[in-house]
Amino acid sequence: MHATRIPGILIATLAACTAFAAGKNEGLEGEAHRLAAEFVATLKPQLKGALQSVGPEGAIAVCADIAPQIADSLSASSGWLVKRVSLRTRNASRASPDPWEREVLETFESRLASGEPAEALYVGEQVGGHYRYMRAQLVEPVCLVCHGTQLSAGVHQALEEYYPDDTATGYSLGQVRGAISLSLPMDSLP
Repeated sequence: MHATRIPGILIATLAACTAFAAGKNEGLEGEAHRLAAEFVATLKPQLKGALQSVGPEGAIAVCADIAPQIADSLSASSGWLVKRVSLRTRNASRASPDPWEREVLETFESRLASGEPAEALYVGEQVGGHYRYMRAQLVEPVCLVCHGTQLSAGVHQALEEYYPDDTATGYSLGQVRGAISLSLPMDSLP
């Protein structure tokens, strides 16, 4: 009788641990989603304002300075590493994907091509001792001014000045431009 109770207790313990881990991951996914949304909500109005006040050339300068500051500020205040990544980088020193991010970006492109809605293009999972989360950023009409196929001479010049190794042009409306990527060490959790 004693021997048959041990496997039952073990199974119940494993089930409880699995449920606890799933709940923890769900909470982390929610937090990561909120931080990604905060990044976009902070950057987008500044870019739109710069486009209106100083034009596309000036907006490139704003993006070069402000976007990294927003990511760094969110990282410092949250404990997460917050960054933008892309398969075609504008700032390779900050936006080049690691192997996991590259695979997720490629998956986002295939999911979008198969008809999955933009709001569903995210993933969150534990990877190598970290909770990793990515949310796709799709090309919107405002993005085409600096990331599209028909760029003005002034935009080309500003890109050469701020991003001499830029590969983030030639996009069309609705394509996956990149993603907000977040990472949190699991050992930092209470």
